[in-house]
Amino acid sequence: MSVDAAATSATGTPPQGPREGPKAEREPGAAGGGDGTDPFAHPSGGGARRPNYFVVGFVGALGVLSAWLLVEALTGARAVFVYILVALFLAVGLNPAIELLRRRLRMPRWAAIVTVCLVLLAFVVVFTWAIVPPLTAQVSGFAAALPDAIDHLKNTAFFHEVDRRYDVLERLEGVVTGGDFGQRIFGGLVGVGQVVFNWLFALSTVFVLTLFFMASLPGMMDVSYRFVPRSRRDGVREIGDEIVRRIGAFIAGQLMVAAFGGVVAFFFLWAIGSAYALTLALVVAVTALIPLVGTTIGAFAAALAVGVGDLWLGLATLVFFLVYQQIESYVISPRVMRHAVDVAPTVNITAALVGGALLGLVGALLAIPAAAALTLVLKKVVFPRLERR
Repeated sequence: MSVDAAATSATGTPPQGPREGPKAEREPGAAGGGDGTDPFAHPSGGGARRPNYFVVGFVGALGVLSAWLLVEALTGARAVFVYILVALFLAVGLNPAIELLRRRLRMPRWAAIVTVCLVLLAFVVVFTWAIVPPLTAQVSGFAAALPDAIDHLKNTAFFHEVDRRYDVLERLEGVVTGGDFGQRIFGGLVGVGQVVFNWLFALSTVFVLTLFFMASLPGMMDVSYRFVPRSRRDGVREIGDEIVRRIGAFIAGQLMVAAFGGVVAFFFLWAIGSAYALTLALVVAVTALIPLVGTTIGAFAAALAVGVGDLWLGLATLVFFLVYQQIESYVISPRVMRHAVDVAPTVNITAALVGGALLGLVGALLAIPAAAALTLVLKKVVFPRLERR
């Protein structure tokens, strides 16, 4: 038996070791400093340290300022993003025509791109040739006939009564002889010139970007697919190629509907003896590319141009185009677009309205193929996953 066991059996209590002092030394590595203090304790003896509210507020203010500057920069560059988006949309939409030329005529890709661009430029030239001379003639004729029309208006009893009550001639004379009349005219001309310059700059920018995107579209798509894991790359490639095909089919369908409307308009206007049948038919065809309201705009433009010469023929033209618009909206366009993008007409209308509210005319043009792409993703990816659960 050990000595400790004997002591325990004799006294009934275990032996006591040496007493620790009031300030026992801490083990090495124990929490605290070498002097026995807690480094995380508040200097005043309280709990954890309080945060520095000035630093927190300053960092938060910098974050808010950075976010605001980023939003302002994106808003300022909105036009550039719209140009890029439109050019990419056109490049994807024209890609089926390029591939068709490559397959049928054995063209290299650059030759097919040049051919498509030459066709587009030829259409622009023909459209300009058909629009500008008649418009110039109409403006010149209106300006030449304006003095006689004003003299005739002055001799009417109605104008005398209006001038007696409201002093129309005196007010017009005051406006013309005013010191700022020339400044207003010059400012208006400068504003019109600036608008024309902005449009030309936008069109040239979109055209150049479309050329670059058409040339590099296969490489861009291959690079974008490489961001997807290899195990899912084939499925993503299949969906991406189908989206590109549907966008091209949508543009082809829109062009087909617009061309059919232009042909119908030309034969009708030629039948009624309009001197500007080709010009108005091109206007109807171009405006038909605008979703929802394009055909209506073309109908009113053609009816107004015909109605200037003959009011009854103008009314007949308006009635004809309104009837044709119903046929196009409920018979022609749904059939073409259903085979092109496979999207319900309700979805097309909703997408065009939402896109128009967000980005105007550009948004309305891009909304329907975007809806087609979203519908394809839902059918190919989302719905099958939900069915497997």
